[in-house]
Amino acid sequence: MIMNRKSLTLAALFAVLGNAAFAQNTTDADAAAKEKKQREELMKQDWACLKCFQEANAGVAAPKPGEHRVVFMGNSITIGWSNLNPEFFEGKPYINRGISGQTTPQMLIRFRPDVINLKPEVVVILAGTNDIAGNTGYTPVETIFGNIVSMTELAKANGIKVVLSSVLPAFDYPWRKGLGPVEKIADLNQRLKNYAAKNNCVYLDYYTAMADERKGLKAELTSDGVHPNKAGYQVMGPLAEKAIATALKKK
Repeated sequence: MIMNRKSLTLAALFAVLGNAAFAQNTTDADAAAKEKKQREELMKQDWACLKCFQEANAGVAAPKPGEHRVVFMGNSITIGWSNLNPEFFEGKPYINRGISGQTTPQMLIRFRPDVINLKPEVVVILAGTNDIAGNTGYTPVETIFGNIVSMTELAKANGIKVVLSSVLPAFDYPWRKGLGPVEKIADLNQRLKNYAAKNNCVYLDYYTAMADERKGLKAELTSDGVHPNKAGYQVMGPLAEKAIATALKKK
């Protein structure tokens, strides 16, 4: 999506645009490159993008009695869900707080305003692939896992139930080829699964349903090997609903 540069706010730029790979899907390569450069400049001003949802968060009222509010915390895969499969969110107490290109330290910084302060009953965390891709520099799997655990601990300390999503399969990253992410994704997912089992969280396994024989994302579920298309989100939807229902039953 190419927007008028003068009218772009910091929030709109981060929330609407994809990361480098997502932006490269546009047919206007020059415009995509300019968007990426502008995004990088704005990151210097607000690294975690605390302003992205500042206005939207201010307009979120306290949950109504009986409302089972859910916040989806993530990156471009999360925000892309609202763009490509908006019907999943319609008529439900779901709030999407995905920001394209983000890594776990950025999410950890904004976790309080974008999750805790919204007072959800459940948070669905989907994070880690951009760390493995090196979007904000080299980060070992142990540190990625630790950042997700920190988000989980913050949520639980505030009475929020946690759904830990597996990282989606990716054979390679089109914006940073040759990293061989398959093994790191498997390592992180196993850590998340084990942690969830021991710490009263729900593990949401997207990976198994979406992986092909190379342990990448099935071709029919993606346009670039990393981001789901609408068919991909339609696979994810029922899995997410089941995980949320399970989390809501937890004490």
